[in-house]
Amino acid sequence: MKLLSDLFANNRRWAAESVAADAGFFARLEALQAPQYLWIGCSDSRVPANQITGLAPGEVFVHRNVGNVVVHTDLNCLSVLQYAVDVLGVRHVMVVGHYGCGGIKAALEGRSLGLIDNWLRHIQDVAERHAGIMDALRGDDAMQRCLSELNVVEQVRNVARTTLVVDAWKRGQKLALHGWIYDLHDGRLRDLEVTMNGEAEPDAVVAAALAGLRTRYDVG
Repeated sequence: MKLLSDLFANNRRWAAESVAADAGFFARLEALQAPQYLWIGCSDSRVPANQITGLAPGEVFVHRNVGNVVVHTDLNCLSVLQYAVDVLGVRHVMVVGHYGCGGIKAALEGRSLGLIDNWLRHIQDVAERHAGIMDALRGDDAMQRCLSELNVVEQVRNVARTTLVVDAWKRGQKLALHGWIYDLHDGRLRDLEVTMNGEAEPDAVVAAALAGLRTRYDVG
């Protein structure tokens, strides 16, 4: 008996339905990959990029890891970014976090989970960098939601500081970076107002986004 036979059945049904709705669907996918978007998101199974944005297969290039973190020594993430920017010519890079993130919760709690503790250290660094905001919050929910947003803002800055993006902007390539947060409660995306296109200094954009965050959480 084949393991996971239900998934193969689902696949056959999806393939048949796709062709029934659009006879040329797979022929177009096979011939060309030309997405305009790169999604850098969390590995959480509840946050699927295509479904959330209403985009079809072939329309969004995706990189996911626990906590949607962008680390300058992570060759996996950087390779995806380089291919998306230099080869595919994407126009938009979206760093997308979400409320209710297990990685954010674990980073805040600080309990040992094994190897992943080393990865979550990057999120803990964000919390420490913004201790003035975090220490003013009351309640686990507020702290988790706020750190989810802070983490997105910081990861957008990290993307902007990569040589890949800096070089793209220097050569005049049209490329915008965005920071979004997804709410599992209602399925809605929110723009965290940290969009960068190479015209303003990343630190200035981040400062404005942090000012807005302080206002939302009533932190002086």
